Amino acid sequence: MKKYFGFLLLGMLTSSIGLFAQEKIDNATIEKIKAEGLKHSQIMDIIFHLTDESGNRLTNSPGYFRAANYAKDKLNSWGITNASIDPWGEFGKGWELQKSYLAITAPYYKSLEAYPKAWCGGTKGLKNAEIIAVSLTDSLSLDAYRGKLKGKIIVLDKLDTYNQSFKADATRYNSDELAKMASAAPAAPRTGGGQMQFRGGGGAMNTLALLKALAIKEGAVAILSTSTRNHDGTLYTQGGGAYKGTDPENFLDIVIGIEDYNTILRLTKAGTSVKLDADVKVKFQTKDLQGYNMIGEIPGTDPILKNEIVMIGAHLDSWHTGTGATDNAAGSAVMLEALRILKTLNIQNKRTIRIGLWSGEEQGLLGSRGYVKKTFADPSTMQLLPDHEKLSTYFNIDNGTGKIRGIYLQGNEACKDIFTQWFAPLKDITEGTITISNTGGTDHQSFDGVGLPGFQFIQDPIEYDTRTHHSNMDVYDHLIEADLQQMATVVASFVFDASQREKKLPRKELPKPRPAGQRGF
Repeated sequence: MKKYFGFLLLGMLTSSIGLFAQEKIDNATIEKIKAEGLKHSQIMDIIFHLTDESGNRLTNSPGYFRAANYAKDKLNSWGITNASIDPWGEFGKGWELQKSYLAITAPYYKSLEAYPKAWCGGTKGLKNAEIIAVSLTDSLSLDAYRGKLKGKIIVLDKLDTYNQSFKADATRYNSDELAKMASAAPAAPRTGGGQMQFRGGGGAMNTLALLKALAIKEGAVAILSTSTRNHDGTLYTQGGGAYKGTDPENFLDIVIGIEDYNTILRLTKAGTSVKLDADVKVKFQTKDLQGYNMIGEIPGTDPILKNEIVMIGAHLDSWHTGTGATDNAAGSAVMLEALRILKTLNIQNKRTIRIGLWSGEEQGLLGSRGYVKKTFADPSTMQLLPDHEKLSTYFNIDNGTGKIRGIYLQGNEACKDIFTQWFAPLKDITEGTITISNTGGTDHQSFDGVGLPGFQFIQDPIEYDTRTHHSNMDVYDHLIEADLQQMATVVASFVFDASQREKKLPRKELPKPRPAGQRGF
Protein backbone atom coordinates (compact mmCIF):
# COMPACT_ATOMS: atom_id res chain seq x y z
CA MET A 1 0.00 0.00 0.00
CA LYS A 2 2.83 2.41 0.86
CA LYS A 3 4.50 1.62 -2.46
CA TYR A 4 1.23 2.37 -4.27
CA PHE A 5 0.87 5.73 -2.52
CA GLY A 6 4.52 6.49 -3.33
CA PHE A 7 3.91 5.95 -7.05
CA LEU A 8 0.67 7.96 -6.81
CA LEU A 9 2.44 10.87 -5.09
CA LEU A 10 5.29 10.77 -7.62
CA GLY A 11 2.78 10.84 -10.43
CA MET A 12 0.95 13.78 -8.90
CA LEU A 13 4.21 15.73 -8.44
CA THR A 14 5.32 14.97 -12.00
CA SER A 15 1.96 16.14 -13.31
CA SER A 16 2.09 19.27 -11.15
CA ILE A 17 5.59 20.18 -12.34
CA GLY A 18 4.46 19.73 -15.93
CA LEU A 19 1.62 22.16 -15.42
CA PHE A 20 3.47 24.55 -13.12
CA ALA A 21 7.17 24.59 -14.03
CA GLN A 22 9.28 25.68 -11.10
CA GLU A 23 11.05 29.02 -11.33
CA LYS A 24 14.45 29.38 -9.69
CA ILE A 25 13.75 32.08 -7.13
CA ASP A 26 16.69 33.66 -5.30
CA ASN A 27 14.82 34.47 -2.08
CA ALA A 28 17.91 35.79 -0.30
CA THR A 29 18.52 38.43 -2.97
CA ILE A 30 14.86 39.39 -3.06
CA GLU A 31 14.96 39.97 0.71
CA LYS A 32 17.92 42.28 0.15
CA ILE A 33 15.95 44.11 -2.55
CA LYS A 34 13.05 44.58 -0.13
CA ALA A 35 15.33 45.86 2.60
CA GLU A 36 17.02 48.38 0.30
CA GLY A 37 13.80 49.51 -1.37
CA LEU A 38 11.74 49.90 1.79
CA LYS A 39 14.36 51.07 4.31
CA HIS A 40 16.86 53.08 2.25
CA SER A 41 14.70 54.53 -0.51
CA GLN A 42 15.73 57.63 -2.44
CA ILE A 43 12.53 57.86 -4.44
CA MET A 44 11.13 61.10 -3.03
CA ASP A 45 14.40 62.90 -3.75
CA ILE A 46 14.24 61.61 -7.33
CA ILE A 47 10.64 62.78 -7.68
CA PHE A 48 11.49 66.20 -6.22
CA HIS A 49 14.02 66.72 -9.02
CA LEU A 50 11.59 65.49 -11.69
CA THR A 51 8.71 67.69 -10.47
CA ASP A 52 9.39 70.72 -8.28
CA GLU A 53 12.86 71.31 -9.71
CA SER A 54 12.18 70.51 -13.38
CA GLY A 55 8.67 71.97 -13.60
CA ASN A 56 6.18 70.65 -16.14
CA ARG A 57 7.58 68.28 -18.75
CA LEU A 58 5.61 68.90 -21.93
CA THR A 59 7.46 67.11 -24.72
CA ASN A 60 10.25 69.26 -26.24
CA SER A 61 9.83 71.90 -23.52
CA PRO A 62 12.69 73.16 -21.32
CA GLY A 63 11.16 71.29 -18.36
CA TYR A 64 11.25 68.00 -20.24
CA PHE A 65 14.94 68.38 -21.02
CA ARG A 66 15.73 69.45 -17.45
CA ALA A 67 14.16 66.22 -16.20
CA ALA A 68 15.69 64.00 -18.92
CA ASN A 69 19.16 65.35 -18.28
CA TYR A 70 18.71 64.96 -14.52
CA ALA A 71 17.76 61.29 -15.05
CA LYS A 72 20.74 60.72 -17.35
CA ASP A 73 23.17 62.36 -14.90
CA LYS A 74 21.66 60.44 -11.98
CA LEU A 75 22.17 57.11 -13.74
CA ASN A 76 25.77 58.06 -14.48
CA SER A 77 26.33 58.98 -10.82
CA TRP A 78 25.16 55.49 -9.83
CA GLY A 79 27.60 53.91 -12.28
CA ILE A 80 24.91 52.91 -14.76
CA THR A 81 26.40 53.08 -18.24
CA ASN A 82 25.25 54.13 -21.68
CA ALA A 83 22.81 56.74 -20.35
CA SER A 84 21.87 59.08 -23.18
CA ILE A 85 19.23 61.43 -24.54
CA ASP A 86 18.15 59.39 -27.54
CA PRO A 87 16.27 60.77 -30.60
CA TRP A 88 13.35 58.66 -31.79
CA GLY A 89 12.01 60.70 -34.74
CA GLU A 90 10.31 63.98 -35.51
CA PHE A 91 7.89 65.24 -32.90
CA GLY A 92 7.28 68.94 -33.51
CA LYS A 93 7.45 72.30 -31.81
CA GLY A 94 8.43 72.83 -28.22
CA TRP A 95 6.12 75.14 -26.24
CA GLU A 96 6.59 76.95 -22.96
CA LEU A 97 4.04 78.96 -20.96
CA GLN A 98 5.87 82.00 -19.58
CA LYS A 99 2.98 84.04 -18.18
CA SER A 100 -0.73 83.52 -17.62
CA TYR A 101 -3.12 86.03 -16.09
CA LEU A 102 -6.89 86.25 -16.48
CA ALA A 103 -9.33 88.34 -14.43
CA ILE A 104 -12.84 89.76 -14.64
CA THR A 105 -12.65 93.58 -14.62
CA ALA A 106 -16.34 94.38 -15.15
CA PRO A 107 -18.95 94.44 -13.70
CA TYR A 108 -16.47 93.87 -10.81
CA TYR A 109 -12.96 92.51 -10.30
CA LYS A 110 -12.30 88.83 -9.77
CA SER A 111 -9.07 86.96 -10.46
CA LEU A 112 -9.59 83.65 -12.25
CA GLU A 113 -7.79 80.34 -12.03
CA ALA A 114 -6.97 79.76 -15.69
CA TYR A 115 -4.59 77.74 -17.88
CA PRO A 116 -4.06 78.09 -21.64
CA LYS A 117 -4.04 74.86 -23.60
CA ALA A 118 -0.63 73.73 -24.86
CA TRP A 119 0.66 74.98 -28.21
CA CYS A 120 -1.70 77.97 -28.25
CA GLY A 121 -0.58 81.50 -29.03
CA GLY A 122 -0.58 84.32 -26.48
CA THR A 123 -1.80 87.89 -26.06
CA LYS A 124 -0.12 91.26 -25.56
CA GLY A 125 -1.43 92.29 -22.16
CA LEU A 126 -5.01 92.90 -23.30
CA LYS A 127 -7.17 95.16 -21.10
CA ASN A 128 -10.97 95.08 -20.70
CA ALA A 129 -11.75 92.69 -23.55
CA GLU A 130 -15.48 92.12 -23.77
CA ILE A 131 -17.09 88.70 -23.56
CA ILE A 132 -19.30 87.51 -26.41
CA ALA A 133 -21.47 84.40 -26.03
CA VAL A 134 -21.65 82.29 -29.18
CA SER A 135 -24.42 79.77 -29.74
CA LEU A 136 -22.68 77.04 -31.72
CA THR A 137 -25.15 74.58 -33.23
CA ASP A 138 -23.69 74.01 -36.70
CA SER A 139 -21.45 75.72 -39.24
CA LEU A 140 -24.34 77.88 -40.49
CA SER A 141 -24.80 79.34 -37.00
CA LEU A 142 -21.41 81.03 -37.33
CA ASP A 143 -22.79 83.47 -39.92
CA ALA A 144 -24.59 85.41 -37.17
CA TYR A 145 -21.24 86.35 -35.59
CA ARG A 146 -19.30 87.52 -38.63
CA GLY A 147 -18.07 91.05 -38.08
CA LYS A 148 -18.72 90.86 -34.31
CA LEU A 149 -15.66 89.04 -32.94
CA LYS A 150 -12.83 91.58 -33.21
CA GLY A 151 -11.21 92.17 -29.80
CA LYS A 152 -13.66 89.82 -28.07
CA ILE A 153 -13.19 86.86 -25.76
CA ILE A 154 -15.56 84.06 -26.75
CA VAL A 155 -17.61 81.79 -24.52
CA LEU A 156 -19.88 79.11 -25.91
CA ASP A 157 -23.52 79.56 -24.96
CA LYS A 158 -23.71 76.23 -23.17
CA LEU A 159 -24.47 76.21 -19.45
CA ASP A 160 -23.44 72.93 -17.81
CA THR A 161 -24.87 72.31 -14.35
CA TYR A 162 -22.37 71.31 -11.70
CA ASN A 163 -23.54 68.27 -9.71
CA GLN A 164 -21.92 67.51 -6.38
CA SER A 165 -20.15 64.19 -5.99
CA PHE A 166 -20.70 62.15 -2.83
CA LYS A 167 -17.85 59.72 -3.53
CA ALA A 168 -14.36 59.91 -2.08
CA ASP A 169 -11.68 61.19 -4.42
CA ALA A 170 -9.14 58.62 -3.25
CA THR A 171 -9.81 54.87 -3.21
CA ARG A 172 -7.94 51.57 -3.09
CA TYR A 173 -8.96 48.26 -4.66
CA ASN A 174 -10.74 46.01 -2.19
CA SER A 175 -10.40 42.23 -2.08
CA ASP A 176 -13.59 41.67 -4.09
CA GLU A 177 -12.39 43.93 -6.90
CA LEU A 178 -9.02 42.18 -7.03
CA ALA A 179 -10.73 38.79 -7.03
CA LYS A 180 -12.87 39.88 -9.96
CA MET A 181 -9.75 40.90 -11.88
CA ALA A 182 -8.10 37.56 -11.11
CA SER A 183 -11.12 35.60 -12.36
CA ALA A 184 -11.57 37.57 -15.58
CA ALA A 185 -11.90 35.58 -18.78
CA PRO A 186 -9.69 36.30 -21.79
CA ALA A 187 -11.10 39.11 -23.92
CA ALA A 188 -12.57 38.21 -27.28
CA PRO A 189 -10.33 39.24 -30.20
CA ARG A 190 -11.20 42.61 -31.70
CA THR A 191 -12.55 42.65 -35.21
CA GLY A 192 -11.10 44.81 -37.94
CA GLY A 193 -7.55 43.45 -37.85
CA GLY A 194 -6.91 44.51 -34.27
CA GLN A 195 -7.53 48.15 -35.04
CA MET A 196 -8.20 50.36 -32.04
CA GLN A 197 -10.75 53.08 -32.60
CA PHE A 198 -10.08 56.56 -31.26
CA ARG A 199 -12.86 59.02 -30.61
CA GLY A 200 -12.77 62.52 -31.98
CA GLY A 201 -13.36 64.45 -35.16
CA GLY A 202 -17.15 64.65 -34.72
CA GLY A 203 -19.42 67.41 -35.99
CA ALA A 204 -19.24 69.52 -32.81
CA MET A 205 -15.44 69.49 -32.86
CA ASN A 206 -15.37 70.43 -36.53
CA THR A 207 -17.73 73.35 -35.89
CA LEU A 208 -15.54 74.51 -33.00
CA ALA A 209 -12.53 74.42 -35.32
CA LEU A 210 -14.44 76.57 -37.82
CA LEU A 211 -15.27 79.02 -35.02
CA LYS A 212 -11.60 79.28 -34.05
CA ALA A 213 -10.64 79.87 -37.68
CA LEU A 214 -13.22 82.65 -37.91
CA ALA A 215 -11.99 84.10 -34.60
CA ILE A 216 -8.41 84.29 -35.92
CA LYS A 217 -9.58 85.90 -39.17
CA GLU A 218 -11.64 88.54 -37.39
CA GLY A 219 -9.15 89.31 -34.62
CA ALA A 220 -10.81 87.81 -31.55
CA VAL A 221 -8.61 87.49 -28.47
CA ALA A 222 -9.32 84.05 -27.02
CA ILE A 223 -11.95 81.44 -26.30
CA LEU A 224 -12.76 80.17 -22.80
CA SER A 225 -13.28 76.44 -22.24
CA THR A 226 -14.52 74.29 -19.37
CA SER A 227 -16.22 71.01 -18.54
CA THR A 228 -18.08 69.53 -15.58
CA ARG A 229 -14.78 67.99 -14.43
CA ASN A 230 -13.28 71.45 -13.85
CA HIS A 231 -14.50 72.27 -10.36
CA ASP A 232 -13.29 73.02 -6.85
CA GLY A 233 -10.06 74.55 -8.21
CA THR A 234 -9.06 71.49 -10.21
CA LEU A 235 -8.66 72.19 -13.93
CA TYR A 236 -8.00 69.53 -16.55
CA THR A 237 -6.00 71.05 -19.39
CA GLN A 238 -4.36 69.38 -22.36
CA GLY A 239 -3.46 70.45 -25.90
CA GLY A 240 -5.05 73.21 -27.93
CA GLY A 241 -4.25 71.98 -31.41
CA ALA A 242 -1.53 70.88 -33.81
CA TYR A 243 2.17 71.17 -32.95
CA LYS A 244 4.09 70.00 -36.04
CA GLY A 245 6.82 72.28 -37.31
CA THR A 246 4.77 73.54 -40.26
CA ASP A 247 1.50 73.93 -38.34
CA PRO A 248 0.27 77.51 -37.76
CA GLU A 249 -0.07 78.92 -34.26
CA ASN A 250 -3.27 77.77 -32.54
CA PHE A 251 -5.94 80.24 -31.44
CA LEU A 252 -5.68 80.94 -27.70
CA ASP A 253 -7.95 78.55 -25.78
CA ILE A 254 -8.03 79.12 -22.01
CA VAL A 255 -9.47 76.59 -19.55
CA ILE A 256 -11.27 77.92 -16.46
CA GLY A 257 -13.39 76.31 -13.74
CA ILE A 258 -17.03 75.57 -14.39
CA GLU A 259 -18.04 77.88 -11.55
CA ASP A 260 -16.29 80.89 -13.13
CA TYR A 261 -17.41 79.94 -16.63
CA ASN A 262 -21.05 79.71 -15.61
CA THR A 263 -20.83 83.05 -13.76
CA ILE A 264 -19.50 84.77 -16.90
CA LEU A 265 -22.10 83.13 -19.12
CA ARG A 266 -25.05 83.92 -16.83
CA LEU A 267 -24.04 87.58 -16.59
CA THR A 268 -23.56 87.86 -20.36
CA LYS A 269 -26.91 86.23 -21.16
CA ALA A 270 -28.60 88.57 -18.66
CA GLY A 271 -27.38 91.53 -20.71
CA THR A 272 -24.53 92.56 -18.40
CA SER A 273 -21.31 93.62 -20.12
CA VAL A 274 -18.53 91.34 -18.86
CA LYS A 275 -14.94 92.39 -19.49
CA LEU A 276 -11.66 90.61 -18.80
CA ASP A 277 -7.96 91.39 -18.65
CA ALA A 278 -5.88 88.71 -20.33
CA ASP A 279 -2.10 88.47 -20.42
CA VAL A 280 -0.71 85.22 -21.80
CA LYS A 281 2.89 84.89 -22.91
CA VAL A 282 4.20 81.75 -24.61
CA LYS A 283 7.40 80.71 -26.32
CA PHE A 284 7.77 78.25 -29.19
CA GLN A 285 10.90 76.21 -29.91
CA THR A 286 11.24 75.34 -33.59
CA LYS A 287 14.99 74.82 -34.11
CA ASP A 288 14.97 71.11 -33.23
CA LEU A 289 11.78 69.22 -34.02
CA GLN A 290 13.13 65.81 -32.99
CA GLY A 291 11.61 63.95 -30.06
CA TYR A 292 13.93 62.45 -27.44
CA ASN A 293 13.79 59.63 -24.89
CA MET A 294 16.22 58.96 -22.02
CA ILE A 295 17.85 55.54 -22.28
CA GLY A 296 20.30 53.80 -19.91
CA GLU A 297 21.31 50.26 -18.97
CA ILE A 298 23.11 47.93 -16.61
CA PRO A 299 25.07 45.49 -18.82
CA GLY A 300 24.54 41.79 -18.27
CA THR A 301 27.27 39.58 -16.81
CA ASP A 302 26.51 36.18 -18.36
CA PRO A 303 28.70 35.44 -21.42
CA ILE A 304 25.66 34.41 -23.46
CA LEU A 305 22.60 35.98 -21.80
CA LYS A 306 24.17 39.47 -21.60
CA ASN A 307 23.11 39.95 -25.22
CA GLU A 308 19.46 39.61 -24.17
CA ILE A 309 17.49 42.51 -22.69
CA VAL A 310 15.06 43.03 -19.83
CA MET A 311 13.50 46.44 -20.24
CA ILE A 312 11.58 48.75 -17.91
CA GLY A 313 10.07 52.13 -18.65
CA ALA A 314 7.65 54.93 -18.00
CA HIS A 315 6.78 58.13 -19.78
CA LEU A 316 8.66 61.18 -18.60
CA ASP A 317 6.59 63.80 -20.42
CA SER A 318 3.56 65.46 -18.82
CA TRP A 319 1.02 68.16 -19.47
CA HIS A 320 1.80 71.71 -18.45
CA THR A 321 -0.58 72.81 -15.70
CA GLY A 322 0.89 70.80 -12.83
CA THR A 323 4.30 69.19 -12.56
CA GLY A 324 3.19 65.75 -13.73
CA ALA A 325 3.76 64.07 -10.37
CA THR A 326 1.34 61.15 -10.68
CA ASP A 327 1.38 61.27 -14.47
CA ASN A 328 4.09 60.25 -14.69
CA ALA A 329 7.01 61.33 -12.53
CA ALA A 330 5.83 58.56 -10.21
CA GLY A 331 6.44 55.87 -12.82
CA SER A 332 9.70 57.40 -14.02
CA ALA A 333 11.04 57.70 -10.46
CA VAL A 334 9.98 54.13 -9.66
CA MET A 335 11.98 52.83 -12.63
CA LEU A 336 15.02 54.93 -11.73
CA GLU A 337 14.82 53.81 -8.11
CA ALA A 338 14.49 50.16 -9.18
CA LEU A 339 17.78 50.46 -11.07
CA ARG A 340 19.38 52.22 -8.09
CA ILE A 341 18.35 49.35 -5.81
CA LEU A 342 19.86 46.75 -8.12
CA LYS A 343 23.05 48.74 -8.67
CA THR A 344 23.47 49.47 -4.95
CA LEU A 345 23.21 45.76 -4.16
CA ASN A 346 25.70 44.99 -6.96
CA ILE A 347 23.29 42.51 -8.49
CA GLN A 348 25.09 40.34 -11.05
CA ASN A 349 22.27 40.43 -13.58
CA LYS A 350 22.79 37.86 -16.31
CA ARG A 351 20.80 39.79 -18.90
CA THR A 352 21.26 43.46 -19.71
CA ILE A 353 18.70 45.64 -17.90
CA ARG A 354 17.64 48.70 -19.87
CA ILE A 355 15.47 51.67 -18.90
CA GLY A 356 13.50 53.89 -21.24
CA LEU A 357 11.91 57.15 -20.08
CA TRP A 358 9.64 58.16 -22.94
CA SER A 359 8.53 61.47 -24.42
CA GLY A 360 5.39 62.12 -26.46
CA GLU A 361 3.29 59.57 -24.56
CA GLU A 362 0.54 62.12 -24.03
CA GLN A 363 0.32 62.67 -27.77
CA GLY A 364 -0.10 58.97 -28.58
CA LEU A 365 2.75 56.84 -27.15
CA LEU A 366 5.04 58.54 -29.66
CA GLY A 367 8.38 58.15 -27.87
CA SER A 368 8.02 54.46 -27.07
CA ARG A 369 6.54 53.74 -30.50
CA GLY A 370 9.46 55.52 -32.14
CA TYR A 371 11.96 53.58 -30.03
CA VAL A 372 10.27 50.24 -30.75
CA LYS A 373 10.12 51.00 -34.46
CA LYS A 374 13.83 51.76 -34.76
CA THR A 375 14.98 49.05 -32.32
CA PHE A 376 12.64 46.05 -32.60
CA ALA A 377 10.07 46.19 -35.41
CA ASP A 378 7.89 48.45 -37.54
CA PRO A 379 4.25 47.57 -36.75
CA SER A 380 3.15 48.66 -40.24
CA THR A 381 5.24 45.93 -41.88
CA MET A 382 6.17 43.64 -38.97
CA GLN A 383 9.66 43.33 -40.41
CA LEU A 384 11.63 42.26 -37.35
CA LEU A 385 14.99 43.79 -36.46
CA PRO A 386 17.71 41.66 -34.78
CA ASP A 387 16.99 43.00 -31.27
CA HIS A 388 13.39 41.77 -31.49
CA GLU A 389 14.61 38.28 -30.69
CA LYS A 390 16.83 39.56 -27.85
CA LEU A 391 14.15 41.24 -25.71
CA SER A 392 12.83 39.08 -22.90
CA THR A 393 10.19 41.46 -21.52
CA TYR A 394 9.17 45.06 -20.87
CA PHE A 395 7.55 46.31 -17.64
CA ASN A 396 5.75 49.67 -17.43
CA ILE A 397 4.38 51.97 -14.71
CA ASP A 398 1.84 54.69 -15.52
CA ASN A 399 -1.17 54.68 -13.20
CA GLY A 400 -0.29 57.20 -10.55
CA THR A 401 0.92 56.99 -6.98
CA GLY A 402 -0.97 53.85 -5.91
CA LYS A 403 0.94 50.78 -4.79
CA ILE A 404 1.22 47.69 -6.98
CA ARG A 405 -1.51 45.12 -6.33
CA GLY A 406 -0.67 42.76 -9.20
CA ILE A 407 -0.11 42.70 -12.94
CA TYR A 408 -2.08 42.63 -16.21
CA LEU A 409 -1.08 39.69 -18.40
CA GLN A 410 -2.09 41.57 -21.55
CA GLY A 411 -3.53 38.30 -22.84
CA ASN A 412 -0.20 36.45 -22.38
CA GLU A 413 -1.54 33.51 -20.36
CA ALA A 414 1.75 31.60 -20.59
CA CYS A 415 3.27 34.08 -18.12
CA LYS A 416 0.67 33.53 -15.40
CA ASP A 417 2.43 30.70 -13.55
CA ILE A 418 5.77 32.47 -13.86
CA PHE A 419 4.45 35.68 -12.32
CA THR A 420 2.60 33.72 -9.62
CA GLN A 421 5.94 32.35 -8.44
CA TRP A 422 7.67 35.73 -8.76
CA PHE A 423 5.02 37.31 -6.54
CA ALA A 424 5.32 34.59 -3.87
CA PRO A 425 8.32 36.15 -2.01
CA LEU A 426 6.54 39.53 -2.16
CA LYS A 427 3.32 38.43 -0.46
CA ASP A 428 4.16 40.55 2.57
CA ILE A 429 4.00 43.73 0.45
CA THR A 430 1.55 42.94 -2.37
CA GLU A 431 -1.35 40.59 -3.05
CA GLY A 432 0.14 39.70 -6.42
CA THR A 433 -3.19 39.62 -8.26
CA ILE A 434 -2.78 38.39 -11.82
CA THR A 435 -5.41 39.10 -14.42
CA ILE A 436 -5.56 37.92 -18.02
CA SER A 437 -7.16 41.26 -18.85
CA ASN A 438 -5.57 43.92 -20.99
CA THR A 439 -5.06 47.51 -19.97
CA GLY A 440 -4.38 50.28 -22.43
CA GLY A 441 -3.41 53.88 -22.83
CA THR A 442 0.29 53.63 -22.08
CA ASP A 443 3.67 52.55 -23.35
CA HIS A 444 3.62 48.78 -22.82
CA GLN A 445 1.27 48.72 -25.82
CA SER A 446 4.11 49.82 -28.10
CA PHE A 447 5.97 46.61 -27.24
CA ASP A 448 2.89 44.38 -27.19
CA GLY A 449 1.95 45.83 -30.58
CA VAL A 450 4.95 44.17 -32.25
CA GLY A 451 4.61 40.85 -30.42
CA LEU A 452 6.97 41.55 -27.51
CA PRO A 453 5.96 40.69 -23.93
CA GLY A 454 4.92 44.06 -22.53
CA PHE A 455 3.20 44.42 -19.16
CA GLN A 456 1.63 47.08 -16.96
CA PHE A 457 1.20 46.58 -13.21
CA ILE A 458 -2.15 46.83 -11.41
CA GLN A 459 -2.06 49.87 -9.12
CA ASP A 460 -4.45 51.34 -6.58
CA PRO A 461 -6.29 54.21 -8.30
CA ILE A 462 -6.00 56.56 -5.28
CA GLU A 463 -7.25 59.91 -6.76
CA TYR A 464 -5.73 59.52 -10.22
CA ASP A 465 -8.83 59.98 -12.39
CA THR A 466 -10.76 62.07 -9.88
CA ARG A 467 -8.16 64.72 -9.07
CA THR A 468 -4.67 64.54 -10.59
CA HIS A 469 -4.73 63.04 -14.11
CA HIS A 470 -3.86 65.86 -16.57
CA SER A 471 -4.80 68.53 -14.03
CA ASN A 472 -3.21 71.44 -12.16
CA MET A 473 -3.39 69.27 -9.03
CA ASP A 474 -0.89 66.76 -10.42
CA VAL A 475 1.89 67.88 -8.08
CA TYR A 476 4.35 66.42 -5.54
CA ASP A 477 1.99 66.68 -2.55
CA HIS A 478 -0.45 64.21 -4.12
CA LEU A 479 2.13 61.40 -3.98
CA ILE A 480 2.24 58.66 -1.32
CA GLU A 481 5.81 57.86 -0.31
CA ALA A 482 5.17 54.39 1.15
CA ASP A 483 3.31 53.31 -2.00
CA LEU A 484 6.12 54.51 -4.24
CA GLN A 485 8.71 52.65 -2.18
CA GLN A 486 6.63 49.48 -2.49
CA MET A 487 6.28 49.96 -6.25
CA ALA A 488 10.02 50.35 -6.80
CA THR A 489 10.70 47.28 -4.66
CA VAL A 490 8.25 45.10 -6.60
CA VAL A 491 9.60 46.31 -9.94
CA ALA A 492 13.22 45.70 -8.86
CA SER A 493 12.30 42.16 -7.80
CA PHE A 494 10.53 41.39 -11.09
CA VAL A 495 13.42 42.85 -13.10
CA PHE A 496 15.90 40.76 -11.13
CA ASP A 497 13.86 37.58 -11.71
CA ALA A 498 13.56 38.30 -15.44
CA SER A 499 17.27 39.03 -15.73
CA GLN A 500 18.26 35.72 -14.11
CA ARG A 501 15.71 33.40 -15.70
CA GLU A 502 17.18 30.65 -17.90
CA LYS A 503 14.79 31.43 -20.75
CA LYS A 504 13.17 34.60 -22.02
CA LEU A 505 9.51 35.11 -21.10
CA PRO A 506 6.98 33.37 -23.37
CA ARG A 507 5.52 35.38 -26.24
CA LYS A 508 2.13 35.60 -27.85
CA GLU A 509 1.64 35.05 -31.57
CA LEU A 510 3.10 37.82 -33.72
CA PRO A 511 0.47 40.36 -34.78
CA LYS A 512 -0.24 41.06 -38.41
CA PRO A 513 1.10 44.23 -40.05
CA ARG A 514 -1.02 47.33 -39.52
CA PRO A 515 -0.91 49.73 -42.49
CA ALA A 516 -0.61 53.48 -41.98
CA GLY A 517 -3.80 54.88 -40.50
CA GLN A 518 -4.50 51.83 -38.36
CA ARG A 519 -3.58 51.81 -34.67
CA GLY A 520 -3.24 48.46 -32.92
CA PHE A 521 -1.94 50.11 -29.76
